[in-house]
Amino acid sequence: MGRELNPRIGSFDLKCFCELRPGLIGWAVLNAGMLCKQRELDGKVSGAMVLVNAFQLLYVWDALFYEKVILTTMDITTDGFGYMLAFGDLAWARYLVRHDPGLGPVALAAIVALKVVGYAVFRGANNQKDAFRRDPAKAIAEGTTFLDTRRGTKLITSGYWGAARKVNYTGDWLMSLAWCLLAGFGSPVPYFYCAYFLVLLVHRALRDDHACALKYGADWPEYKKKVPYLFVPFVF
Repeated sequence: MGRELNPRIGSFDLKCFCELRPGLIGWAVLNAGMLCKQRELDGKVSGAMVLVNAFQLLYVWDALFYEKVILTTMDITTDGFGYMLAFGDLAWARYLVRHDPGLGPVALAAIVALKVVGYAVFRGANNQKDAFRRDPAKAIAEGTTFLDTRRGTKLITSGYWGAARKVNYTGDWLMSLAWCLLAGFGSPVPYFYCAYFLVLLVHRALRDDHACALKYGADWPEYKKKVPYLFVPFVF
């Protein structure tokens, strides 16, 4: 998972830079370039290309708008800056430039619906956790329940976080699946991303579960009784 947690050149933080600048802004710029290239080659832009640009631009905007929240994620606080983060931040694909899947309006609408659901879960869960951290008294007054641990930390047991312990990962993965579905089914190559991302999220969730078991001791099994599912309620 990398060697050095936050490698720096002077005050310049390499991991934060790669995560937030070329990793996000560069992503949106390259997507726009690929859209322009498709128009140059084909004389038009496919619906799939428009949507993948819109979906990923929303993701980039969301990350930059909530930039302060990224600084408390596992990427920044726990994982070293190695191959996984460098590859994930700086590698892009250009499949749609030369492969228009020809998706019809029904298929595109279904993919939009999947994206909306994924984003709602992802952003809703992260906002709930952030609001609880910022003002727990207000969140509790509004009905948020929690487990009070011996360490003094409060673990949310209602709302999104009562549904699953890593429900934000579920929303994030659903969005990645929507992006891949826009490439159609002509090749398995575009689905490498959501497969790779699924492995990454499962591995990260299991690492976090192990770390929390060590951190919270007997409180962690009690929390898992209250929130038994990891990703999907009543499934897993």
